[in-house]
Amino acid sequence: MRGVIITSPGIDVDFVSRFFAPKLGVPEDPVTGSAHCELAPYWANKLGKTTLAAKQVSKRGGNIICEIKADRVILSGCAVTFMEAEIFFQQT
Repeated sequence: MRGVIITSPGIDVDFVSRFFAPKLGVPEDPVTGSAHCELAPYWANKLGKTTLAAKQVSKRGGNIICEIKADRVILSGCAVTFMEAEIFFQQT
């Protein structure tokens, strides 16, 4: 198991969530896009909506708009760059 997602209906948003992955060294992820790709279809089905407002209620937290488009989930919201890197592959 990669992690645990906890979710419930929201008050000022359609749903709220938290994501924990302690086995991967992540006690709590502040805002988890992959979790929202799993949660959006679940809540869309329950609420009968294709566009949902979500909030991850971790310490840092964040708001995410989740839009169901066919077999895809489009996520949008504000983000900050927290790391940049370059990877070089050497063929052996």
